[in-house]
Amino acid sequence: MSATVSETPAIASVADPPQPRMTSRQRLILVLLLGSQFMLAADFSILNVALPDIGTGLGFSIGSLQWVTTAFALAAAGFTLLFGRVADLFGRRRLFLTGMGMLTLASLVGGLATSPEMLLVGRVAQGLATAIVTPAALSLLTTTFSEGPLRAKALGLNGAMLSAGFITGAVLGGVLTDLLSWRWTFFINVPVGAAVFFIGLSVIQESRGSRTAKLDVPGAITVSAGLLALVYGISTAQEKGWTSAATLVPLIAGLALLALFWAIELRTAQPLVSVRVVKRLTVRWGNLAGIVTFTMASSLTFLMTLYLQRVLGYSPLVTGLTFGLLGAAAFVGGTVAPRLIGRVGGPGGLVVGLTIQASASFMLFFVGDTKSWLTLVLVGTAVSGYGHITAVVSYMVTATSGLPDEEQGLATGLTTLTQQVGLTLGVPVLSTIATAHAGEPHPGRTDAQVVLDGVRTATLVNGGVLLAGMILLAVFFLPKSRRATADA
Repeated sequence: MSATVSETPAIASVADPPQPRMTSRQRLILVLLLGSQFMLAADFSILNVALPDIGTGLGFSIGSLQWVTTAFALAAAGFTLLFGRVADLFGRRRLFLTGMGMLTLASLVGGLATSPEMLLVGRVAQGLATAIVTPAALSLLTTTFSEGPLRAKALGLNGAMLSAGFITGAVLGGVLTDLLSWRWTFFINVPVGAAVFFIGLSVIQESRGSRTAKLDVPGAITVSAGLLALVYGISTAQEKGWTSAATLVPLIAGLALLALFWAIELRTAQPLVSVRVVKRLTVRWGNLAGIVTFTMASSLTFLMTLYLQRVLGYSPLVTGLTFGLLGAAAFVGGTVAPRLIGRVGGPGGLVVGLTIQASASFMLFFVGDTKSWLTLVLVGTAVSGYGHITAVVSYMVTATSGLPDEEQGLATGLTTLTQQVGLTLGVPVLSTIATAHAGEPHPGRTDAQVVLDGVRTATLVNGGVLLAGMILLAVFFLPKSRRATADA
């Protein structure tokens, strides 16, 4: 039996068969799917710098402005798993094109918004479109490229484009808002989304699982409601605190609904989430590593944004440009990661990626309160971006390996859910640590010094979580994956 790329090192020899090459059609599909992923990643970050101008332009109160971000996160995380499975059952091409069309129209609504309510409708629709497009695009990618070097390369490029899109969105948001208007952070999606939609109509062929399978409606309702409640509680924690009723009630309700969902899945004949899939070693550990890397990456970006603006006094635009080196390093990491995975396997790539990411966090613990420390920030964030993308590509390869095409929508839905929850969880948790003492009286110390102490503490926690995740993988997952490879 042959082993998967994500589990076995590829040892080069003269007897090795020639490496497979992409067909022209595969290249075209890859470019199209990577373009959609770039667009979605940019859309996630492009509004961050524009939020103050949006609040002023539409009359959002300070307390309600967070809903511009939260409305998107709720829809994106709450329905990702559902639409990943729907794509398997009803057609990945159909879902991909539906989502791109919805994203294009939702962006137009957001850009034309004349009230907070209209803007939030657009943001919810953008979140739903993201929940539809992302798992559909990833499952189209994994079914277009069979498991092996080509899939690893495609996922590596996908990870690179996600990072490049996220950073480009942060920079582009500042440029568009300063030179034109915050509305262009929405309008820019319209021509790109329309182009992807119409090209996709002629290029992408339909792909789906078994036509006899049925959608698990009770499972879909409970998991979507549970994820919505959980993400709402996490988002509320940043404003209300982790011990407030507004945070605890939805968190407890979300956990209870997810427990009910699991009970339903154990008893239904055609579950939304196959217990067999979730019990796979690669799926469990791959997504656990994904949660760790995404949570800590998003929180480190927030911490360095806080440091650059509140401690060093840089503008939002300069702050966004500062992360350009991070994006470049992540892009390089995404192109190099498949080679690393070919040598050490997916689990080994996870250990390497988390180790690099943790070392960057520990490096950034030493930042000071003068602008001469900017060099350390540039180097540290670049190292972090490289390690993060190495971990992302490795977890995607690991978590989608060994599964048939008819379950790729579920597998990519799980990886996308991991990404969304990680991005949502990181900032509230680490910001609580970083800003715990901000605003309190500290005789003899400036506000910038207090913020610096909070950033240092949170950065140390960030590195500690990454290191703990790496150790767990190295001790409990890596040996089992190697034994499974040896048995195969």
